[in-house]
Amino acid sequence: MATTGALQQESRTVAAARDALDGRRRGLRAVIPFIGPAVIASIAYMDPGNFATNIQSGAEYGYNLLWVVLLTGALAMFYQNLSAKLGIATGKNLPEVCREQFSHRTAIVFWIVSEIAAMATDLAEFLGAAIGLELLFHLPLMIAVLLVGLATYAMLMLDRYGFRPLEILIGTLVGVIIAAYAVETILARPDFGAIARHSVIPWLGGPNSVLLMVGIVGATIMPHAVYLHSGLTQGRIVPRSPEEATRIHRFELIDVVVALGIASLINMAILFMAAAVFHATGHANVADITTAYQTLTPLLGTAAAGVFLTALLASGMSSSVVGTMAGQVIMQGFVGFRIPIWVRRLVTMIPTVIVVALGLNPTATLIMSQVILSLALPFPVISLAMFTRRRGIMGAMANSRLSNFVAVAGACIICLLNGILLWQTAGLPLPFSN
Repeated sequence: MATTGALQQESRTVAAARDALDGRRRGLRAVIPFIGPAVIASIAYMDPGNFATNIQSGAEYGYNLLWVVLLTGALAMFYQNLSAKLGIATGKNLPEVCREQFSHRTAIVFWIVSEIAAMATDLAEFLGAAIGLELLFHLPLMIAVLLVGLATYAMLMLDRYGFRPLEILIGTLVGVIIAAYAVETILARPDFGAIARHSVIPWLGGPNSVLLMVGIVGATIMPHAVYLHSGLTQGRIVPRSPEEATRIHRFELIDVVVALGIASLINMAILFMAAAVFHATGHANVADITTAYQTLTPLLGTAAAGVFLTALLASGMSSSVVGTMAGQVIMQGFVGFRIPIWVRRLVTMIPTVIVVALGLNPTATLIMSQVILSLALPFPVISLAMFTRRRGIMGAMANSRLSNFVAVAGACIICLLNGILLWQTAGLPLPFSN
């Protein structure tokens, strides 16, 4: 339960937002009260799964796949905006709307799939943070797992002080990641001409590169972040009229563009750093975080490797917190039930503890978690496309024809790409591999 000080802080944020909506605050001062939900959601797009996929892409194919990262980031921005808009327009999160619109049996299926996806996501994020802590401080991996669990639980407890402290903390960790990759960019000295060129010129390559493109999509667009964003906006600033809801969405759109834009730049930086450091020096076989750290140390020095691990640790811890928050929204929305946050934190730690205790390959585990996410991603994306087009649900904030087209086309592309990934994971031959 929020303390008196936290309630006062929330009241100040809400009051500042009301001033902006009524025209008494202008410019940057008007935008600041609305910044936060997309910052929290954006950390899911900078998690350890993104680190692993983008490092492998840059090491193996240089700058060639930057356009995929940029395009996927734009698609993620679009769906996160739809999720934020749904929360503002309805006052409900996406799982709640699913429970209302679908049959009870369908809602239960959605909940089970989404819970599995949330746990798979948390496994990747938790494991990534633990690997970062292990390598940075030379700790046993199991000790690192336990320390990450305690640290992320402490971060989650900030929620009792209202929404602003957690938003600020997550924003600070995003700032750490930005600073780390600014330093990495300076040290790596990438080819900015190649970055500009390959960001806009599509390149397909062969079967292996196409499958890696699918992996980029699977590691970037996160189902739990799509569910969570609607929960973060649904009651943050409650609109007093449909017109005010539209104005709130315009401010939140700035939040989405800025936060997801930064996330896209970070993902591009991870890839072009790997291209400049690994691909350019003949280390195309770097395909996981540990190898990247071990290879980075002799190439750029201990300081650069330390900066890389600091970014990984900030990414893993913050994204693990966001994953746990998403799990709460998913359970509450689909089945109307909540569990104490410490119980969810403990339960979501168990798969990581088992992986470490059994000595399973962390990289293989990360890859398997991305496959599970591929199975779950169509559920929120298709639901958003269905609900945000309906005036009966969204009112005047229903999608335009163009938005409907992009939502459906994007959902089809995502389903196709994830189908390719699952087909390949099953060991079946692809038509274009001949």
